[in-house]
Amino acid sequence: MVDMGSFRDAVTTWAAGGPGGPTRELAARLPCPGGRPARRAEGGAMSVGRFAHLLGPPGLGLRLTGLCDEAERRYYTRGLERASAAQQEFFVCAADLEDELIRALGVTRVEELVRAEGDLRALQTFLRQPAQRGRTSQQQLRRFLGTKKGRKIRYGHVLVEALDPDRVPAPLDGLLTSL
Repeated sequence: MVDMGSFRDAVTTWAAGGPGGPTRELAARLPCPGGRPARRAEGGAMSVGRFAHLLGPPGLGLRLTGLCDEAERRYYTRGLERASAAQQEFFVCAADLEDELIRALGVTRVEELVRAEGDLRALQTFLRQPAQRGRTSQQQLRRFLGTKKGRKIRYGHVLVEALDPDRVPAPLDGLLTSL
């Protein structure tokens, strides 16, 4: 049988992003009391209840905290309530994290970063699409980040690297402060 203490330690390390994971890079860039970054729940918002039951008060008893999109709030609320983990702390992005980061940096700076990453031509092609007419520049950039597999992850790193520590979006700041 597996030693439960070792198992709990392994899960805690996993939940904290493990050694050298991308969430550790974020925590290293931004002020974070305790230096313990969050880890994305694999399976998305629909799996929150399962993970809360396994890792939270009914399971391993870990303190849960996280970040979610506004559209996912109901899944987090329901999943945490079902797992008797309602007192856990989750911070909600107005639309999503990309939207928060674009607002924090400003459209001009994000466009500069897209150019620096070599994606200016792809952005220009995207902006010529009829579906983009009538959208604000912020909405267009947010949508652009989600148009190619891996782009949101890549630009998540790029946008966070470009953030000034005093311009961290409120939900992200709340998350990092609570860790």
